[in-house]
Amino acid sequence: MEEDKKNPGQLVFGLDIGTRSLVGTVGYMTGNTFHVVAQCVREHESRSMLDGQIHDINTVGRSITEVKQKLEAQIGKQLNEVCIAAAGRVLKTVTTTAELYFSEEKAVEAEDVHSVEMLGVEKAFEELASFNTSDTRFYCVGYTVVRYYMNDIQMSVLLKHKARKISVELIATFLPDDVVDGLYRAVEVAGLQVANLTLEPIAAIQVAIPESFRMLNIALVDVGAGTSDISITKDGSIVAYGMIPMAGDEITEAIVKHCLVDFATGESIKTSYKKKIIKYNDIMGIQQKITSEEIDKVVEPVIRSMTKEIGDKIRELNGGEPVSAVFVVGGGGKLPLFSQLLADELNISRQRCALRGEEVLREIDYQIKDPMLDPMFVTPIGICLNFYDSKNNFIYVNFNGERVKLYDNGHLMVVDAAIQAGFPNEGLFPKRGKALEFTLNGTPHMIRGELGETAVVKVNDEEVSINSSIRAGDKITVKESTAGAPASAQIRKLKEYEAALTVIVNDAQVTLPKYADVNGELQSGYYEIKENDNIKLLDYYTVKQIADFMDVKLKDGMNIYVNNKLSDENTLVYSNFSIIWTLEELNLSDVVEETADDGFEELPDDESYEEDEHDALDDTDEAEATDDALDIMMADTLDALKKVKEAMEPSGTIEADAESSEDVKENAGEEETGHSGTSIVVKVNGEDVTLTGKNDYIYVDVFEFIDFDLSKPQGHAVVTRLNGRTAVFNEQIKAGDVIEVYWEK
Repeated sequence: MEEDKKNPGQLVFGLDIGTRSLVGTVGYMTGNTFHVVAQCVREHESRSMLDGQIHDINTVGRSITEVKQKLEAQIGKQLNEVCIAAAGRVLKTVTTTAELYFSEEKAVEAEDVHSVEMLGVEKAFEELASFNTSDTRFYCVGYTVVRYYMNDIQMSVLLKHKARKISVELIATFLPDDVVDGLYRAVEVAGLQVANLTLEPIAAIQVAIPESFRMLNIALVDVGAGTSDISITKDGSIVAYGMIPMAGDEITEAIVKHCLVDFATGESIKTSYKKKIIKYNDIMGIQQKITSEEIDKVVEPVIRSMTKEIGDKIRELNGGEPVSAVFVVGGGGKLPLFSQLLADELNISRQRCALRGEEVLREIDYQIKDPMLDPMFVTPIGICLNFYDSKNNFIYVNFNGERVKLYDNGHLMVVDAAIQAGFPNEGLFPKRGKALEFTLNGTPHMIRGELGETAVVKVNDEEVSINSSIRAGDKITVKESTAGAPASAQIRKLKEYEAALTVIVNDAQVTLPKYADVNGELQSGYYEIKENDNIKLLDYYTVKQIADFMDVKLKDGMNIYVNNKLSDENTLVYSNFSIIWTLEELNLSDVVEETADDGFEELPDDESYEEDEHDALDDTDEAEATDDALDIMMADTLDALKKVKEAMEPSGTIEADAESSEDVKENAGEEETGHSGTSIVVKVNGEDVTLTGKNDYIYVDVFEFIDFDLSKPQGHAVVTRLNGRTAVFNEQIKAGDVIEVYWEK
């Protein structure tokens, strides 16, 4: 069973793993004839299987090994692969349809037929999953095509016909994982690999009911030891499958109780039914005898109960009606009474309910002496025949050290194995770090965390993607993807943030750093946003804040004009506004004195601003923040202030006490001699620092007296603290204040 396993002459090993016995057949196909070259039957040494379910895997595995060895001795070759069938224990069936459209009319190829059948199987899988409320995982163990359609016309064969659409109606059969998995593991104990898996009634019908008979409404009942599997044919197709968990063991148990013998002896009595008188020893060691007529009386109640359930199931599968005829196969149904009572139950002639064995098996070419033409060999030969039309194989792969079974739909990928193995879906794809959520200007915002690394996927030690194809026996390893770093951002990185605003003060351009209100405290653009922060970007200064920033003291009686309108020190100033403060009274034609009823200002017709100071924003002039602008502003704050002062002093409009040129000269002279102003001592980073040369001092003045290079960043933000709290550059300080200035790492 290598790459050319379906070629004529290739040996096929079919094994029926029954509840009471193992029946093996080896043969090959030429044309339409199957040739049997070896047969073997072996009963289980103990009740290691019940109702078609393997309970003791190792014991069953040893029995399979013995059957394998006996068959190998007959053929003189080693067997490595085996075809098996599962009993219909807890069988689930789904009947569904699927369609396949072509872009243009084309001749239908085998691949097209296979594709539409696979679509049907996948659809059946989805339908089963939708009403499966238990934790049991089901696997498709086979499917049967009921009808094909070409352009909505029923066809028996689609190949080579030209069509725009093909369709299929099929029955997909499903069994629980534990049933199928037990079979695979027992086979592996015997050193074999599964070449094909099918359902027992699908296998049996291959031999017992040829396609030429399937126009008739016939039921096939495969009576094993633990289960009775049922299939129904009608109108040329197999239309239904079913199962009841009663079979030959119930008959044996009735004999065991009546004759007071062990189970093996009871089974021997049952299989010796054809003898008129059967001798045996009971558990007391006393020799006893029983006739066939007595056996019928002992087992009749049990058989009536069995045939009642089988008859009910047949009617259920056949739309509530009895079938026209019943074929019985399997070792559990060989007693004549079984077929007779089943016919009575279905209310059909006893002649139309018959045991099928020798007559159908005569169509098989036996190349061995004394072949066993027995109904129990119908299923293993059918298993062999099913191999040549196998479309329902499972494959096994190794996923992260665990064996995983997959239904082979012809296009399996790594992701299919991962899902089947229960690997977390999020482990396949890169995970993001924790998001950062905060409120910005009254609107909830979220910054997503960074993406982690993708999963590392290898198939047979070669790195591939999760969508790479896989085959039986592949060794798959998946190293789970990682989570990225949690989201982080400084205020200056927000797209809504502008690095600075520019105003015109007494005809000179002044650039002011932007600040934000964070949870009620003033913060610079270097502030690191924290979870649930409430941030309000401030795109304005008051006149007084601008004066404080520029180290200008506004004296009583000064006239303040904002955008050529008389204002006061509390007036809000936005980017591109103009300010004039002077002791003179200006006679400007467009100066309009504000009143208490006007609000804070009246804007020119060509500009539009929000009046609410909390929401004011020039939406038409919003620009993306740049790191360079803010870095220059932080690094050169002192130099900028000096340049603004030097540029403005000749005009006589900045200095609040510049009442005459003489005063200016005196002040200048005093500054040159260093005797002007008041000295104060503050503690900066734990050391006393004396500030001199001014009457009043603000926080930024400290930088003139300490060694702190703003032009060469040593961290991602400058921390400014005053008396244990966050401070800002234009905040007033006094003697004895405790100041901290350092780079935040």
